[in-house]
Amino acid sequence: MELRIPPTRSLRGRLRVPGDKSVTHRGLMLGALAQGESTLYHPLKAGDTLSTAQAMRQLGAEINEVGEHFRIRGIGLRLQEPPDVLDCGNAGTLMRLLVGLLAGQEFFAVLSGDASLRRRPMGRVTAPLRQMGARIEGRENGRLAPLAVRGGGLRGIHYELPVASAQVKSAILLAGLFAEEDTEVVEPAPTRDHTERLFRHYGLPLEVEGGLVRTRRADPFAAKDLTVPGDFSSAAFFVVAALITPDSEVILEGVGLNPTRTGLLTVLKEMGADLTWEVTEGKEGEPVGVIQARSSALKGVSVDPGLIPLMVDEVPALAAAAAWAEGETYIPNLSELRVKESDRLAAIAKNLELLGVRVEAGPDWLRIRGGGVRSDGVVEPFHDHRIAMAFAVCGLPKGVVVREAHWASISFPSFWDDLERLRGGASSDGP
Repeated sequence: MELRIPPTRSLRGRLRVPGDKSVTHRGLMLGALAQGESTLYHPLKAGDTLSTAQAMRQLGAEINEVGEHFRIRGIGLRLQEPPDVLDCGNAGTLMRLLVGLLAGQEFFAVLSGDASLRRRPMGRVTAPLRQMGARIEGRENGRLAPLAVRGGGLRGIHYELPVASAQVKSAILLAGLFAEEDTEVVEPAPTRDHTERLFRHYGLPLEVEGGLVRTRRADPFAAKDLTVPGDFSSAAFFVVAALITPDSEVILEGVGLNPTRTGLLTVLKEMGADLTWEVTEGKEGEPVGVIQARSSALKGVSVDPGLIPLMVDEVPALAAAAAWAEGETYIPNLSELRVKESDRLAAIAKNLELLGVRVEAGPDWLRIRGGGVRSDGVVEPFHDHRIAMAFAVCGLPKGVVVREAHWASISFPSFWDDLERLRGGASSDGP
């Protein structure tokens, strides 16, 4: 599917983005481990999370779609051996968290996924889980999927993450719910804390002391309804679109504003963005609020490397903003982008070049010389949903053609319709 977007003179309107992908994954898993029925309100229903729902069904949970929600009948802490391979599709979060969950189950399971997922590194998860006693095999000695897991008999460990990773942290914590003795994870830098917040929501064992997170073997726990906030990573594309498109004002409602996710807002403010946000509800759980973004004259900045773990999925959107900023933007600490759905660092650099933006790429950094897109080019998603959306946004003011635009549906099925609605909300003399 190739999509041509004509030059956009203005974006106007209010929007509510789909549910948070990270919270939806975790909500489905913990809802399946609970005893009894619960409702997951406003989840993301897209490629990655539908793979999670199907995997948990194969493990014995009953999950039904009721309108825009999921109704979950949990099976309890002891899941059922799946009758077939668990297909994780394109979802790296699903595979990594599910390996942690299955490490504590006393049965055999195999996890695989699409070609992209089978290239993504899994050793960062399998290594600590093996230290806990899990038996995990896979290609390249467990570094690549498919992965075969025979769980049970876990012991708690003290594990210091070599690289800040919410997925690895979460996999170890999920395994720790089934382990003898305490399980401790130490982070070198803060990462998204959705797993910790959901452990508290369900009353699961959890202690947090600075950068150390501790859990232990869980007792059976009762099902509990959960409301999923809007996905900040999805909102980020429309925030940037409003900032770089003339005569624009976009208001995003019901967005998750978890402070471990919103590093992009800090950077955009440093760039001079006319941008405000406010938490309106959920202060005790997942903070939810409103973001308002208006057209802005952005300037290049050198990004604090400590902010990258708080915005790792938003770097493609930041690159789109940097393309239109005056001066140079330097973005360091990007090694993690090399092992996402695509090599995002390389994909960002290539698409900036296709749009006539000067860019240098190092092993773990980008240097973007902004001033605006210089051509109405054709951009390539490289099978990556966030690259597709980021460079559609980057090319909006000049017009852009997005190849394989369908990849956006992995996390944001309504993205193209929502973008067109905001374009239509502009003044009648707009395109």
